[in-house]
Amino acid sequence: MTYEEFADSRLAALLRYAVMLTGDPHLAQDVVQETMVRVQLNWRRVARADSPERYVRRMLTNQYIDWQRGSWFRRVVLRAEPDETHVVRLDHAELTADRDQVWSWLARLPRRQRAALVLRYYEDLPDAEIAEVLGCAVGTVRASISRALATLRAEFVEA
Repeated sequence: MTYEEFADSRLAALLRYAVMLTGDPHLAQDVVQETMVRVQLNWRRVARADSPERYVRRMLTNQYIDWQRGSWFRRVVLRAEPDETHVVRLDHAELTADRDQVWSWLARLPRRQRAALVLRYYEDLPDAEIAEVLGCAVGTVRASISRALATLRAEFVEA
């Protein structure tokens, strides 16, 4: 398989994965672009891997975790204040608001915990594969997921 064939077949899936990691489609595109540049530069090593897709997913996860070490990434997300004078009936907008709330809770998690959650619940990977992608022990994966879920539960109870 050539780099071009790999990129053609897996780029959309990698972008979806990156959107789940970052919560921001524009940042996801930047992370995927940077990762794919590195993949192309190291294609021989990637192609020799047992599973090139898993190798690239690990590269992408590391790129996300290390992305500029967070200096500009920890920015304030500006959202309009809700108009108190306008009464909205419960409808699809409430579902959107709930989804936005979950995205904001996920955004506050440490990157490795968020990556572990995305790999577990979005990519549906077992602990051993998550540990391989994150470059840590299986126990660390379980602890990260447990801590992330505890944090999300606490946020949910406060809301």
